Amino acid sequence: MKILVTGGAGFIGSHIVDLYIANGHAVVIIDNLCSGVKENINPKARFYKADITDIKKIKQIFEKERFDVVNHHAAQRDVGFSIANPLEDVRINVLGSVNILKNAVDCGVKKFIYANSGGASYGNVPLSELPIKEGCRLRPSNYYGLNKSLIELYLKMYQRERGIDFVSLRYSNVFGERQGRHGEAGVLSIFIKKMLDGETPHINGDGKQTRDLVYVRDVANANLLALKKLPSNYYNISSGHQTSILHLYNTLAKVLGFKKKPVFKEALPAEVRFSCLDNSKAKREMGWVPKYNFEMGIKNTVDFFRNM
Repeated sequence: MKILVTGGAGFIGSHIVDLYIANGHAVVIIDNLCSGVKENINPKARFYKADITDIKKIKQIFEKERFDVVNHHAAQRDVGFSIANPLEDVRINVLGSVNILKNAVDCGVKKFIYANSGGASYGNVPLSELPIKEGCRLRPSNYYGLNKSLIELYLKMYQRERGIDFVSLRYSNVFGERQGRHGEAGVLSIFIKKMLDGETPHINGDGKQTRDLVYVRDVANANLLALKKLPSNYYNISSGHQTSILHLYNTLAKVLGFKKKPVFKEALPAEVRFSCLDNSKAKREMGWVPKYNFEMGIKNTVDFFRNM
C-alpha cells in the first residue's frame, strides 16, 4: 500500500514510518519540521516539507501521490500552548486536520488512521471509573483535548457522508526513543535529560498524579494492525496500568544512579489527575497486545538518551 504519514519526522510518526517500510509499504511523509527532525526521517520514504494547514500545497501532494491510506499524526501537542494560544491550536489541530481529511476523501483514500490523545480527550475521570473504556463520555479538560477529540466527529461525519473508513487510536502517554530529541517532549524524557545533565527535575503538584505509560514500539505496531480491515471505530492504545509521576521519577533515578530528590512545584492548571485506559477492545478487535513491559521500555529509552 501507499501510505501518507503526516508528522512522520516526529517521535511517534517516525517509528510508524519505519515499521510500515519494514513491512513492505511505500511511505510518504509530510512534516513541517516544527517538532519533527530530519534525523528521524527514514531514507526509504519520500519526504515533503509542508504544513498541514497549507491548502494549496497539501492538495497538490494528494493529487500527485494518490494514497491508499492516510495516517495522521501531525499536530500541536503542547497542552500549555493550547491554553495560552487557543486560536493557533484550532488552526493546526482542527483546520489542519480537516484539510488533510478533506483531501483524503476528495482523492479516494480508502482508510484514515487518526492519532488522538486518550488522556486529554477523556479528561478528569474519577478514580473509581478507571480504567477508562472507549464508551466513556469525552470531557476534555483543556483546549488541546477538545480540539483533538473534535476531529473524531469529523471522521464520523465523513464516514457517513463520503464512505471513508477510519480508525481513531486514543493513545495514553507514549514514551520511548526519539522523544524529546527536539521540541516534542514528555515528562519521562524531560526527567532523563535533566538527570543525565546532573540537574534536579521538578514535579508539578504532589507527584501522586498517575499516567498510563505505553511504549512507542507498541504504539507503532497498533498503527500497523490498523491497516487491516476493521469497522470504523475508536481504540484505546495503552498499557492498562497506572504509574505515578513520583514512582516514575524514582525508577529513573535508580536506573541512572541519580541521588537527588525532586523539587516540587505548583500543579499545572487543567492537568489530568489520574489516567488509565482500558485496552481490551484493541486486543479483542485489532489483535493488538503490548509486547514491551515498563522496565524494557525504560531501559531502551535511557540507552537512547545516553547515546545521543
